Amino acid sequence: MSPSPLTTANSANTTTPAAPATGPSALDASRTTATAARVLRQLRHDPRTIALMVLIPCLMLILLRYVFDASPRTFDNIGASLLGIFPLITMFLVTSIATLRERTSGTLERLLVLPLGKADLIAGYALAFGAVAIVQSALATGLAVWLLGLDVTGSPWLLLLVALLDALLGTALGLFVSAFAASEFQAVQFMPAVIFPQLLLCGLFTPRSDMHPVLEAVSDVLPMSYAVDGMNQVLHHADMTATFVRDVLIVAGCALLVLGLGAATLRRRTA
Repeated sequence: MSPSPLTTANSANTTTPAAPATGPSALDASRTTATAARVLRQLRHDPRTIALMVLIPCLMLILLRYVFDASPRTFDNIGASLLGIFPLITMFLVTSIATLRERTSGTLERLLVLPLGKADLIAGYALAFGAVAIVQSALATGLAVWLLGLDVTGSPWLLLLVALLDALLGTALGLFVSAFAASEFQAVQFMPAVIFPQLLLCGLFTPRSDMHPVLEAVSDVLPMSYAVDGMNQVLHHADMTATFVRDVLIVAGCALLVLGLGAATLRRRTA
């Protein structure tokens, strides 16, 4: 005899509440760390990608130092800013391409069939690339301060903090834009749209207060502006200032916000 509609409804009601407990919607530490470990294992077998993320910012700083060989003070003025910009750019480029490659190859869709939520996947990628960002930022900061002679008034550890947050912001932006690209070529095309305007308006080439009022207002909402401001605070002040704390919090908050947007826009279907 077939079950009555009431029995069927009661059965559905008793099974529905169990979904949030076992479903992949909530962030789970074990799933996140497992994802991060998988990404790090893949990176270990890709030395070219590791070299791009870890060595290229260092090589760019060395090149910049000797471009201004006759004017070391110029290197001091812009070197700190670029110490934050270079990691952001490289992490954006590598992360966007790596994430897109997993989606177009079908790996991402197979992972999401498992009890693995979008938040777990995004957080796992952020954790893995964040570990690489720590190495990258430490090498670049140590090279700039102790080998290239970057003269900063504040603590080099504060430089390292801002460089690390910039690298994490680049990772978050890369994860976010990868959801809107259908190929690796399109992922690279997002760099002029996402990175270059921030590079021009961040205050690296001219103080933001000297820009056209409209451009200055736009620069006030771009995270790279606060990354450069934070580096300049360390460059010119011996102690941690309130402006530095504001800049660090804004960069960190933008990274978290973009990671959340990345999890929300991550698509299950391959392109």
